[in-house]
Amino acid sequence: MTTENIRTYDVIVIGAGPVGENVADRTTAAGLSTVIIESELAGGECSYWACDPSKALLRPVLTRADALHVPGIDPAVKNPLDTEAVLAHRNRVASDWKDDGQVEWIESAGIDLLRGHGRLAGEREVTVETVQGETVRLRARHAVAVCTGTRAALPPLPGIEDLRPWTSREATSAQRAPERLVIVGAGVVGVEMATAWQGLGSRVTLLARENGLLPRMEPFAGELVTERLREAGADVRFGVSVVGARRVGDEVLVRLSDGGEITADEILFATGRAPRSADIGLDTVGLKPGDWIATDDSLTVTEVPGNWLYAVGDVNRRALYTHQGKYQARLAGAVIGARARGERLDTGRWAPHSSTADLEAVPGVVFTDPEVAAVGLTVQEAERTGRTVEVVDYELGHVGGAHLYRTDYKGRARILVDPDRQVVVGATFAGPGVSELLYSATVVITGEVPIDRLWHAVPAFPTISEVWLRLLETRRDS
Repeated sequence: MTTENIRTYDVIVIGAGPVGENVADRTTAAGLSTVIIESELAGGECSYWACDPSKALLRPVLTRADALHVPGIDPAVKNPLDTEAVLAHRNRVASDWKDDGQVEWIESAGIDLLRGHGRLAGEREVTVETVQGETVRLRARHAVAVCTGTRAALPPLPGIEDLRPWTSREATSAQRAPERLVIVGAGVVGVEMATAWQGLGSRVTLLARENGLLPRMEPFAGELVTERLREAGADVRFGVSVVGARRVGDEVLVRLSDGGEITADEILFATGRAPRSADIGLDTVGLKPGDWIATDDSLTVTEVPGNWLYAVGDVNRRALYTHQGKYQARLAGAVIGARARGERLDTGRWAPHSSTADLEAVPGVVFTDPEVAAVGLTVQEAERTGRTVEVVDYELGHVGGAHLYRTDYKGRARILVDPDRQVVVGATFAGPGVSELLYSATVVITGEVPIDRLWHAVPAFPTISEVWLRLLETRRDS
């Protein structure tokens, strides 16, 4: 590549989702000229096809579920939801799939935006095929950050393309509720979309190869979600998979591993995520296209010499959450800025230039009925890694504040305690409203607060957070 017609920046960011935007914001704030490349909508998956629109669909469903069990309110909410109004609200939350507001923010932050498909083209070099069909060549003085995220992974089912299947994108952007919806997958996307569309009037069939929902979480969480989905009318089946499917007109005919068949209007495959790295020029720097991109704790791609290439967010597979990607982005921006100034990195556990919270205390919420919130280890993870833990459980429905939340409150809390260090290393809550317990649990685990000190963190009465006191009492009395 010659120097002719090459635009030079201090930093090039590929991908303008929340992660890429935060990297660019931090490097620009550090005084480094930065360009961000985006092939679709600025704001990325989270803004238009994931976090924001999915929660806009779920919030009315969950609010109605709570209100049905509050005295004096329930008669007013027994009618079905106004699906058209919910979808219209979802459209507004997704900005009608227009990114004018995101572009305005990017420009106000002093970041250049280049629309097109960006590909690595060797050390510190990127080519962009613009939406106008032109080729633009870029060179970075200091860093290139790959922030391309993930895409839905479809199973190798013969003829799947002809099914016109839903992925998470179609599930969060559909403009009508299908009368019959089959969902394949027991993870977060599957259970959240089952909750949303069942609540919006679809007849949902949820198929899980596993023997329970949310298999990576504590079993009681999936059991409670299963119970509520079935009460809402969803058909939840375990130990079954799709062996064949075909679309006939407007219907999908689905054949199952147990010999059964289902007819539906739409089929959603919620069967995992794959990295968006197949066509971004990884081969030009010695990496394999289509793979996850491994990094060290500074988010630097260690297989590429020179400390100039970074992989930030979902594409590095460290923690597939938007909030964790933004955490990584802040650290990556600090690392790039420090190296550009010739400073030594401050590394190590919890150091300013080390992305370690995406490995040790990763919080996540599943917005179902009931909500599930978890951070740190589960019992299964502790056993797999050979760690000894004390398991402490408490029924959330026994906490005074729970019955003020809803009369039929059912839920459970679990903490895992390291008996040697006397600190909490994992927490899982399942019950209405428990997402608001998660930050306190994250602080307890991240800060390694001693159990003896936790007794002096007094929860307000009557709130659900009183469960912390009950967990400590249960452990003491066991």
